[in-house]
Amino acid sequence: MTSSRFYGVGLPYRKIPDMPGKLFVVEGPDGVGRSTQIGLLSAWLESEGHGVSNTGFRRSQLTQKGLEQGRSGHTLNKTTMSLFYATDFADRLENQIIPALRAGFYVLSDRYMYSIFARDIVRGADPEWLRRVYGFALVPDLVLYLRIGVDDLVPRVISGGGFDFWESGMDMGIADNLYDSFRTYQSRISHELDRMAKEYDFVTIDASRSVTEIFEDLKKEISAVV
Repeated sequence: MTSSRFYGVGLPYRKIPDMPGKLFVVEGPDGVGRSTQIGLLSAWLESEGHGVSNTGFRRSQLTQKGLEQGRSGHTLNKTTMSLFYATDFADRLENQIIPALRAGFYVLSDRYMYSIFARDIVRGADPEWLRRVYGFALVPDLVLYLRIGVDDLVPRVISGGGFDFWESGMDMGIADNLYDSFRTYQSRISHELDRMAKEYDFVTIDASRSVTEIFEDLKKEISAVV
């Protein structure tokens, strides 16, 4: 990242110098295998001699405890939850991502603002409001979108531990059971991610294949940037 590029006003209270590191984002629906691929990518980049820093949702010390409490209680309304995630994102950007980029690290982010947009829009948020809220976000060097159909996604989620309340959209009252709610909710999330893939120039990777095949494609795309 040779210059500081933001989606909006950036961080107006803080001057951000040029940063030699690079920011890579791995996007995709819940259960698609993002964490597995980020683990593989981290090991590969480190073996090539690069410093690597990983980040992802709910890893801010400022908001982690509150977010977990809010998610477990199922009591926060959609705007409060949205702003909670925005605070988590902003804290990690300023105190984890930017310092790592300034130090020349390659930052691997398990999702970015795009998944938050998808979740919030599906729950009725105004897309323009979200864009204004996230005007502080850095533009990544590369966004890798692990795309998969719901029919292929469901078996992975079941084998990986089953359906989660929030990841199934149960708070929205879509269906009276986790299975049907998950299918409908994740279909809507994928629709939004597909739309954003065009708007934000994602590199789309077919995630219905084996872990190794997906990893090789991710390596190829990152190698073209580094």
